[in-house]
Amino acid sequence: MISNERPSSYDPHKPHGASKAPVNEDTLRAEQIQIERKIFQFALKENPRGRFLRITEDVGGRRDTIIIPAPGLEEFRKLVEEMARTSAEIPPRS
Repeated sequence: MISNERPSSYDPHKPHGASKAPVNEDTLRAEQIQIERKIFQFALKENPRGRFLRITEDVGGRRDTIIIPAPGLEEFRKLVEEMARTSAEIPPRS
């Protein structure tokens, strides 16, 4: 192997040699919306550590995900509502 090649199982976000056992998750509700060329998937899930919202953005096959623990969902909702209200109030720069 050339020094800059990595094995196919290489994950730059995991410490070298660490393996994570999969956690059993139950999906309580899932929804999907498309905005322009982006698809957003929302999945309310639960595992032994608690409930959480997983938001996945898919743009042409590239996926990014954020996870919001359930105790923070109300605060997250309020902030998104404030951002939407501000966006509607301030005219776009064109």
